[in-house]
Amino acid sequence: MDSLFDHTQAHAGSQSNVPLAARIRPQNLDEFIGQGHILNPGSLLRRAIEADCFTSIIFTGPPGVGKTSLAGIIASSTSSDFISLSALSASVADVREAIAKAIESRRFSGRKTVLFIDELHRFNKAQQDSLLKDIENGNIRFIGATTHNPQFYIIPPLVSRSQVFNLQSLDEVDIQALLNRAVEHAQGFADKQVELQSNAAEFLASICEGDARKALGALELAVLTTKENNDGLIVVDLETAEQCIQKKAVNYDDDAHYDTASAFIKSMRGSDPDAAVYWLAKMLHAGEDIRFIARRIVIFASEDIGNADPRALMLATSAMHAVDFVGMPEARIILSQAVTYCATAPKSNAAYMAVNEALADVASGRLKPVPMHLRDPHSSGYNPSGADYVYPHNSTEGFVKQDYLGAEKNYYKPVDRGYEKQIQERMSYWEAIRERN
Repeated sequence: MDSLFDHTQAHAGSQSNVPLAARIRPQNLDEFIGQGHILNPGSLLRRAIEADCFTSIIFTGPPGVGKTSLAGIIASSTSSDFISLSALSASVADVREAIAKAIESRRFSGRKTVLFIDELHRFNKAQQDSLLKDIENGNIRFIGATTHNPQFYIIPPLVSRSQVFNLQSLDEVDIQALLNRAVEHAQGFADKQVELQSNAAEFLASICEGDARKALGALELAVLTTKENNDGLIVVDLETAEQCIQKKAVNYDDDAHYDTASAFIKSMRGSDPDAAVYWLAKMLHAGEDIRFIARRIVIFASEDIGNADPRALMLATSAMHAVDFVGMPEARIILSQAVTYCATAPKSNAAYMAVNEALADVASGRLKPVPMHLRDPHSSGYNPSGADYVYPHNSTEGFVKQDYLGAEKNYYKPVDRGYEKQIQERMSYWEAIRERN
């Protein structure tokens, strides 16, 4: 368990083992870079901090965007004690101890306490429940941080008691500003002279996925592994920066997994092969299961292409078997072929809509009895005195007018695209014969 005093002591002591991101952590809102959408003058959060009137806040957003730093700034800006816990290791007993300290501080000094819990989604329901009473009683001012969607990972009572603010990935301009400030900061590289070349800063800003901690970590590694030149200067150039990040590690938590898969499907549905291949590449780079990707393509081929191009389902099914047989890295080629074919194929969701509508009728309406002439003659409910089944193949055109549903209902509505245009013509042909009979 950390307090604001602990942070101050660590800051005053040796900095040799403290990561760069922690050494240059912003101390006030003026030093904080990014998140203007929630921190610009006049914004709700800024007003709440300046008026010292908040009770419970949840910050959500990707890693390295300033959630922890902002919590510390809020505590210092409101003259509050600061207790920090990580849900990765803290227990209910730790929470109770922190709350007891907050109550004691309020009773004897009148100071408020900000209890900050990082990775809040890691707390189970009982641990999250343990916070509610003391938030309501004002014993603590609560700030939680999570990389997950609070609506799904945080209990509703805690969400309803909190103001939820979404922090966004930092843009490249913000990351470059942060890197340049790190070079100049008194606690950055105090015993070294460092020159960060502009193209190196641009590279790190573009490669770090908006994660400030990742960018600063790469910069620190570059500085620590680069020798001084004859002028006593450590120059971080593009080549050095590239060596410090061998592979771009993308943010791919649960939300990113579903968001990327959604973008992948919607790009194919929108007939944009370039976008679809990009999202495919992101999933592959992040280590997504190739069988998951292949299954999504198979589903898409039937749901969004259907009979507009029946070959899409055959190609997608073949691709699914092929990637399982071949494996990576060659499976990427097979997946790309299937994706580009599906993205450029004519689209129809007529089959998908037909079965959904029929399922809705089955679920909500009275089930229709099977017409007598369609029943199995060996079934107990068969009545031979009813209408006889007419065998279509005995007719000249292989078609007879016959009731197959017992009601007038049109579920399948083929579109006027691709192969379904021919299906439309066939259906019109059968309808014309039906009308003649």
